[in-house]
Amino acid sequence: MIRFEINQQNPQERYIRYAAEVLREGGLVIYPTDTVYGLGCDLFNKKAVERIYQVKGFKKRKLLSFICPDLKDIAKYAYVSTPAYKIMRHLLPGPFTFILPATRLVPKILLEKKRTVGIRVPDDKICHALLEEFGNPVISTSARLSDQEYIDDPEDLYESFANFVDIFLDAGHLSHDVSSVIDLCDEKPHVIRRGAGKKQLEQILGL
Repeated sequence: MIRFEINQQNPQERYIRYAAEVLREGGLVIYPTDTVYGLGCDLFNKKAVERIYQVKGFKKRKLLSFICPDLKDIAKYAYVSTPAYKIMRHLLPGPFTFILPATRLVPKILLEKKRTVGIRVPDDKICHALLEEFGNPVISTSARLSDQEYIDDPEDLYESFANFVDIFLDAGHLSHDVSSVIDLCDEKPHVIRRGAGKKQLEQILGL
């Protein structure tokens, strides 16, 4: 695994270009977000997604989230109702994962029986630079193995994934909480996991 120490506030362009090329070739990338480190690949590369499942120890069709550049892009991959849009408009970009009904653009390998997707728009400069350079959404699952707790220390990440991942964008120690997960498939929003952004959830959803 190649490891680059990247500046989270001013990401080095050469590292972003290299990571985007790795994604285009079907590689796996560990990258920082506004919550914990993410493990990702090209949303549309089936073999790469299968590698994610293998590394994580997941069975196929377990819900995997992905990151998009902004709210406009989400509508390509999910059906967004007017109430859902209003909630997301207030919370994005930010540390939230939204569960929404999937459109036909979402690869079948990502879908459970319910045909829902988890989508994020992180408030993170590295994520946005990577998405802009790459041009496709990127899978975003926490960078940890099935038997591990969430990892925020770069040395532990490197040791755990050195043999499984192609490139590691190391932004140092992340002290963030995991994302909050909100299901917007029904008329009333349902908070599945309370993580980062609790105060914003209280303000917007009254929870």
